[in-house]
Amino acid sequence: MNSPRILIVDDEADIRSLLREILSEEGYEVDVAADAAQARAARTRQNPDLVLLDIWMPDTDGITLLREWSRGPANLDCPVVMMSGHGTVETAVEATRLGAFDYVEKPLSLAKLLRTVERALDAGRQKRQGSRNLLPPPIAPVGRSRAMQLIREQVQQVAPHDAPVLLLGETGTGREAFARYIHSLSARSSQPFVVVVAGSLSEESAPAILHGRETAGAVEPGLYEQAAGGTLFINGLEDLSPAVQRLILADLESGSYTRAEGSAPRPLKLRLLSSAQPGFETRNVSEPFRRDLLSHLNVVTLRVPPLREYAEDVPELLRYYVDRFVDDAGLPFRRFSVAAQNRLRNYPWPGNIHELKNLVQRLLILKGAEEIGLDEIERELATQLPVNEPLVKQDLLALPLREAREQFERAYLQQQLLICNGKVGQLAKRVGMERTHLYRKLRSLGVDFRSITED
Repeated sequence: MNSPRILIVDDEADIRSLLREILSEEGYEVDVAADAAQARAARTRQNPDLVLLDIWMPDTDGITLLREWSRGPANLDCPVVMMSGHGTVETAVEATRLGAFDYVEKPLSLAKLLRTVERALDAGRQKRQGSRNLLPPPIAPVGRSRAMQLIREQVQQVAPHDAPVLLLGETGTGREAFARYIHSLSARSSQPFVVVVAGSLSEESAPAILHGRETAGAVEPGLYEQAAGGTLFINGLEDLSPAVQRLILADLESGSYTRAEGSAPRPLKLRLLSSAQPGFETRNVSEPFRRDLLSHLNVVTLRVPPLREYAEDVPELLRYYVDRFVDDAGLPFRRFSVAAQNRLRNYPWPGNIHELKNLVQRLLILKGAEEIGLDEIERELATQLPVNEPLVKQDLLALPLREAREQFERAYLQQQLLICNGKVGQLAKRVGMERTHLYRKLRSLGVDFRSITED
């Protein structure tokens, strides 16, 4: 098999030479061009599999050349990655609009450049094979624990089917990441993946947001239309008002919708994924979630575990997010010491993956020594959780032994009292304590069993 051919277009000789050397050592065939004229000639001689194109060149700039190629008779028959040392958001947006695969900034990060090259070449191969999906291979959520293996296996089982899936999990557990993973493994992967936050759908705005609008002959497509052929993900079902629930139920039962101020019904052609927190359907006692709507949404229900249930994956997750922020945001590289990793493995992570990601980003932004030690981690975790947090979410390791023991005993006995309906006699039998000693313990911990009985 012939090696992929890459054309480098840059007016700086040092850049051309460096990239040629690096990419040749990686096994690629490399051509170079110093300006637009040489680039046109090289492309005419032999079609490359990928073009690395500098934006700022003296005769014809890269955006102009990209526009010329995108409108020419040959069209863009290979991926183009733009390069610039002083680009702007506007130039990046324009390059993307014209069909550029990606945009990298100078000075170039070698690791990021090589990954971008691999992704671009893979996209080009898929395009030549007739695939409509130009995205890189789906990235499975990180983790080698049994819990993560299990949910990845479940996702792989349900992804090929069009059945609606409800992802149940605490806030921050990565429910949207799993929804994207389902979409990426489905037959709809080349079609749109559209996200709507349930809380953004008010009774007044939901019809126009979901259905779209027709105004004086102009059409504003709604989310249903934007997701046509693909997947619509509703994030946070617990925030859907009763009126919006009725609207979505009517759409699903009829299989169609009508744009605001329109007259012709349109078919509802999409896959529906959704997420919610555990127990959401009965949390609001006065207005529980509609069971008839839920039956449309939870044909398959997957539980996304909280991070504390697969804490053995924390070191791998820390490394993953460090690499991401270094490559994508240009933050300085830092590594976690063994002691820091062990401390974080035993932290309860009430904010789950989202909290871990934020912690990594914050530590890299604040800089410091290359190795992140235990003392730095303890300072970051110094803010204690509210005492009314569930016991499993309390960071007892942040407390002195006596305080941690008291906090555990207080939370333990309060939960056991609730189970025993506030009856100390039952509690004594349940926890294996003599009743007189148990009364003294409750008083010393400040646990008012009488108020529990009243509640």
